[in-house]
Parts: sequence; C-alpha cells; structure tokens
Amino acid sequence: MSEHISPGATAPLSEWLRYLESLHTSAIDLGLDRVALVGQKGKLIKPAPKVITVAGTNGKGSTCAIIEAILQKAGYKTGVYSSPHLIRYNERVRINGQELDDERHSEAFAAVESLRGDTSLSLFEFGTLAALWLFIDNQIDVAIIEVGLGGRLDATNIVDHDVSVITSLAIDHVDWLGDDIEVIGFEKAGIFRSGKPAVCGQPEPPASVAAHADDIGAELHQVGYQFNYQQQDDVWHWQCGAFDLRDLPVPNLPLPNAATALMALGLSELDVTDEQIVDGLSSVTLAGRMQRVSESPLVLLDVAHNPHSATYLAQQIAAIKLTSGGKVHAVVAMLNDKDITATLEAMKPVVDVWYPASLTGLRAADWTQLACYLPDCIDGYASPTDAFNAAQAALTWHGDTLIVFGSFHTVGEIADHLVQTE
Repeated sequence: MSEHISPGATAPLSEWLRYLESLHTSAIDLGLDRVALVGQKGKLIKPAPKVITVAGTNGKGSTCAIIEAILQKAGYKTGVYSSPHLIRYNERVRINGQELDDERHSEAFAAVESLRGDTSLSLFEFGTLAALWLFIDNQIDVAIIEVGLGGRLDATNIVDHDVSVITSLAIDHVDWLGDDIEVIGFEKAGIFRSGKPAVCGQPEPPASVAAHADDIGAELHQVGYQFNYQQQDDVWHWQCGAFDLRDLPVPNLPLPNAATALMALGLSELDVTDEQIVDGLSSVTLAGRMQRVSESPLVLLDVAHNPHSATYLAQQIAAIKLTSGGKVHAVVAMLNDKDITATLEAMKPVVDVWYPASLTGLRAADWTQLACYLPDCIDGYASPTDAFNAAQAALTWHGDTLIVFGSFHTVGEIADHLVQTE
C-alpha cells in the first residue's frame, strides 16, 4: 500500500496505524494550529456536555480512572481518552469503561482523514481527533481527557473543557519541556480556562501555576489550601471547606490522585452521592498501576518511569515487604531519555535482586546503561520477557515479591507475554 493512499473506513486498524505513522515527520509535534483547524471543522471541540481535562507529570491515568469509576456508579455514560497504551491501541479510548472494536477506530480515523484535507497531523493529533469523534458518536455524558505531553500546546488542549486538573508536577520529558520546574508548571497550567475551575493536586507547586490562574481568571483549588485529605489506618478522610467525607475506602491507586479526583468531581457540578463515591473508590483499577497479576508469590506491574513515580512505588513496595518478609525481585527496562540514575536510586532501598533488561527502538536504553547504577555482579537480559522469566524462576517462596517497572513499554511487553502464555 502506498503511504499516499489512505485506507478506507473498513480497513484493518493495523493498516490505519501504519498509514498514520507515515503521514507526519514526527510522532510528537507540539502546537495547536493544525489540530484546532481540523477539530473546529469537524465540530469536535466540545465532545460531551461535561468535559474534564487532566494534565500532570504522573498520576493522570489514575485520576482519570477514579473519576470514571465514580461517574459510572452515578449512572453517567463516560468516555476516557488516555495514552500511551500498554498492549493495544484500543486501550486509548474507553466508553463506559470498555474498549471499542478495531472497526470503530478505523471508522473514526476515516472520518478524521476526510476532515483534514491537506492539513498534516501527527499520529497523536490524529488519534486525539478520532477519540473526540468517537465520544460524540457514542453520545457520552462526560468526557475525561488525559493530556499527552505538557498541556498548553498538547493536541488535547483544543477541547472546550469545564474542569482542568493538574495531578502532579516534576521534571520529565526534558527534551520537550526542559528542566525548569517553573516553565513546566506554566506549560501544565496552559490547560486552565478563564472563569472556570482548576485543580492542582501537587503540594506546594511552582509559583507559575497560581500566577497563570490569576492572569487568566481561572478558579484554582490547591491541595493543602482549598482541599485536604488524611489517611487513618485503612480509611481516609477528604475535606473542602465545610464539606467533609469521612471513612472512605483506600483505593488500589495512589491516594493523592483520589483526593484530586474528588475535588474535580466536586467542581464539575455533576450529581454524585457519597455512596457512589465509596463504590467507585472500592472498585477502581487501572492496568499497569500496582497491577497484581499473581498473589502468591506476589507479582506486580507498574509503569513508574521517573523519580517521582518511582519514589511512590518504593513506598508501596516497602509496606508490602514489611508484612511479607520475603525478597523483592525487580525487572526493570527504561528509555534512555529518562532520569535513569534517580529512578533507580529511589527503588534501590527496597529491591533485593535486580534483573535489568534492554528495550528496543530509538529511545531504548540497553541493560548495561542501567547496570552502571546497580549492584555489581548482576546479569542483564536482552528483553523484559527474558528478565521476567529468569526472575520468576528465582522466586523461592510465597513471601517473595516480583515488581516489573521502568516504562510503559516494559510493562506492556510483560502484560502481553502473560496474556500469550495463559
């Protein structure tokens, strides 16, 4: 198939993805002019009566999943757009918590192809517009949109949203966003809207976040000021002014993200009861986030890939280690544009045995790059699957824990491996 001839609406999804990868010189091309032009032409800018957009360095996917779970318990028809995927492209769009068939994605791509004319779009821009088309076509009540990179210039920022959320702020994606936390704060705050509510779940964020909210007249709600939360044993409490939710169940996702999600829901003016919040928090899960794929021995998958997320993961593993009494085995593979040193340093106190592996692709780090920062005399592996098989064979008793982390690519490969070997 020539790259100049687009597939039809009935073409396989794999054919569409190959075509889209050939269309644009870069998978990432920050800027809104082109994607906004096509979005406005297709009337895709407001994909649902209520739209919540979520940016942040870490925790975006978890926050979206918590909002989604609670709203589904409340009877709303939800649509979630997130990235990247672990195994299948279809994971990027969920309607009422369910992925869509390949055929629906092909249909959406064909619709965007028809709309764009001569306008060049990156793969992410094309996918974003296709997701918005699917939201409208499925007549959802609430769209929950995860920002891809940054915020201000991300393709998702063409959307007319009602509530803006920043989950966390840390230095990551240095090649695109730089290493100045004030600049990163400004880029993330670029999703704020004048006269509309915004939430920041990062304690003591860079001053640029509040400054931008002030400049445009966004209504900022900051953790530690407008809302707070505390964990107490196996329950937690959330407060916003005089409003107080007590004895909430601790979800299987990071508590800071749950607190941020509740603030976003509170500002959305959607009708949600305390009981529905409890039910949503109790049931929410997300693939690749402290995902348990085996209980004895415990095998976990987590996409932690930077110092901020690795620090949180290490805290969770430390708590598990305290009660299990076993050794912690870690399979790790990373991209070479991540802060490998600080990410591994965060995990070293809780890991007993390391299994570094190589990824493939232009951004892949070789296992030897990781081994430089790990204890001497460890073996390396050509792939995460090879490392995982070796680690599984080395688990000696039911109290041991195996954690796979370092990248979406790493976790995705192991998740796929586990599906194939079932």
